[in-house]
Amino acid sequence: MTDTILANATLVLPGETLRGQVRLSDGRIADIAEGAAVPAGAIDCAGDLVMPGLIELHTDNLERHIEPRPRVGWPHQAAIIAHDAELASVGITTVFDALRVGSVVSNKKANYGEYARALADEILDLRAQGALRISHFLHLRAEVCSETLVDELAKFGPDDRIGIVSLMDHTPGERQFRDVTKLKDYLCGKHGLSEAEFHTHIADQRALRDRVGAVHEAAVVSEARRFGAVLASHDDTTGPQVAVSAGHGVHFAEFPTTTEAAQACHDHDIRVMMGAPNLIRGGSHSGNVAALDLAQADLLDIVSSDYVPSSLLSAALMLGDVWGDTARGVATVTAAPAEATGLEDRGHLVPGGRADVIRVTRIGQAGAVRGVWVQGRRVA
Repeated sequence: MTDTILANATLVLPGETLRGQVRLSDGRIADIAEGAAVPAGAIDCAGDLVMPGLIELHTDNLERHIEPRPRVGWPHQAAIIAHDAELASVGITTVFDALRVGSVVSNKKANYGEYARALADEILDLRAQGALRISHFLHLRAEVCSETLVDELAKFGPDDRIGIVSLMDHTPGERQFRDVTKLKDYLCGKHGLSEAEFHTHIADQRALRDRVGAVHEAAVVSEARRFGAVLASHDDTTGPQVAVSAGHGVHFAEFPTTTEAAQACHDHDIRVMMGAPNLIRGGSHSGNVAALDLAQADLLDIVSSDYVPSSLLSAALMLGDVWGDTARGVATVTAAPAEATGLEDRGHLVPGGRADVIRVTRIGQAGAVRGVWVQGRRVA
């Protein structure tokens, strides 16, 4: 592989930005030098930002490719390849593909079935074939309020590249859907439930949580250890819920729904992750705490694109503007997620690091990706 030199760039380094150049060689960052010089054969970045590749910890994007319309399935290999290419195009070079484990099959109208093991096999097979452009890990979203969680978890093992297991609890009236009217809008819109069917669903789910919740929660914590995965919490709402998460050994909290919960996370040394769409739209679509409020209170550490891949870069640049510190904003989508998941080889623009690098032209408050390199090879 020939060396690639990105010169005359605004380098986003740990804690600072400066004009300089970075040389990529044999899949690693070989050298970083200061100055605006453009050596022979180098790419003149004309002042563009050059930063580490973005790291995505929680994305529902693959689901959109697999089911592009409600109840319209798409061939999985084609969907995975398209998902991979989309992420590469917006500067994401490492992704933890979120797959739900734990199904409800008894409710004939609002049921959701098992799919994670089969889809994981397809992702891992395409990776082994070299068919994917970026680095893929698995993120198992373990739904506590379900009927099949333990059996589904048992089908995975330490060789499955499971980087994250998150404790999910979508019991009606709790966490994300503490406001049941928001849940009603979501479920009745998605599944066409009548008023009576909705109330039956609420009662059934609450009864299910009472019956299996404690057993499922303990199983998730145990299985995360067996996989060697980082444990995350999801939608913590209160201080006591965060205390339980801390007791389980949670590393980071996905989308805490209140300032109280975010503050409690920091008090317990748990990193706070919020959604980029929340930040960019100016609030949560579920009526929960605004990501910007947490950022301004210094309670935001990591950003996830959630359901809009292109939002990850935009959110990082927006946070850089809010904080008056581009390097700090970019760290929420590079260094911070890498550190939260134990990926020591990436997330920083430093000599010896993995050569996952992107070039970005700043356009107003947004950014346009002009080049993406994964292990030194250009993929977009």
